[in-house]
Amino acid sequence: MLDLSAPTIDPELGERLVSKDYKRDFRERRSLIQDGASWKLERRQYFEEQNSPSRDALTRGDWQEALRLLAEDRDDFLTKAAKDRSRGYTFHRVRIVEYPITPYVQWEMHSLVQQDELGSGRVRVVTADKVAHAEKSQQLPEIVVLDSQTLYNVIYSDTGVPMGSIRFTDEQHVNSWERYIRSLYEIGEDIATYFAREIAPLPAPVP
Repeated sequence: MLDLSAPTIDPELGERLVSKDYKRDFRERRSLIQDGASWKLERRQYFEEQNSPSRDALTRGDWQEALRLLAEDRDDFLTKAAKDRSRGYTFHRVRIVEYPITPYVQWEMHSLVQQDELGSGRVRVVTADKVAHAEKSQQLPEIVVLDSQTLYNVIYSDTGVPMGSIRFTDEQHVNSWERYIRSLYEIGEDIATYFAREIAPLPAPVP
């Protein structure tokens, strides 16, 4: 268990962005980063992915088709990795995993390990027991910090449908959450070794 309390978030100090505005704002700010890094904390065990044929195949129960479609993303990840290297940018992700592993997380891990391998994102896994101290009152939020300048508290419905975000640019929110996510990243396990041990041997998930 990580003996560290998570920072707080005061929604009143942020700006609410609906999904389309959040996506546009995120893309614009991310594209301007030079020689910098970003940090993502991913906590939920289920999301409704939009515009993902592979995710649709998982929902239908066609596991082999879901994996085949994920493999087709390889060239896109290579292109993204090359662009990121050219501007000195690195995206770090901490993926919190609960047991038993949900079909969604099992599916997502196949994508994340590919991204990590190809250099389009650095991913480490932290099991939920290690953040139990920080979740005594509520589950950790979904957070993205861009280049130590902007924080997004990404909002989802109870069923995992994306609903935009709350954007923060004040130093307290941004710096405190970046430090916290970095601390989780430091104790996390590289996704390659975690995947080989915990995910690869699993049978096809039942949606």
